[in-house]
Amino acid sequence: MVERKIAMPSILTSIKKMHGIDEMDESFDMELIMHINGALMIMTQLGVGPKEGFSITSKDEEWGQLLEGRKDLDLVFSDVHLRTKLVFDPPQNSFLVASIKEQIKEYDWRIEAWHTPQHEIQPEPEPEPEV
Repeated sequence: MVERKIAMPSILTSIKKMHGIDEMDESFDMELIMHINGALMIMTQLGVGPKEGFSITSKDEEWGQLLEGRKDLDLVFSDVHLRTKLVFDPPQNSFLVASIKEQIKEYDWRIEAWHTPQHEIQPEPEPEPEV
């Protein structure tokens, strides 16, 4: 099996790139962090990430930390991006706004449905220390 790696592990950096903002441009970081954290709170409510919640403060936090090593939640990237886009840089066309909102509803439903007991992926247990 080939191990898959996320191309942009930093949450902030990947959201910036999705918005067409250069990684080195820090002029929007505080605003983006605030909106990303709002989206991450919703992901916690949908059952993604640590039960106590997850937030970012800089470009140091990575998707892998949020997803706790799970590789079955690709929709989270798109969901967080679209939620951030709607509050940071919403489209001027109301039809596009409505389309994004519908897409977010679809992603949310799928993410939440995936967390039903039959799909819950438990972390592998720690190996017993040899005595």
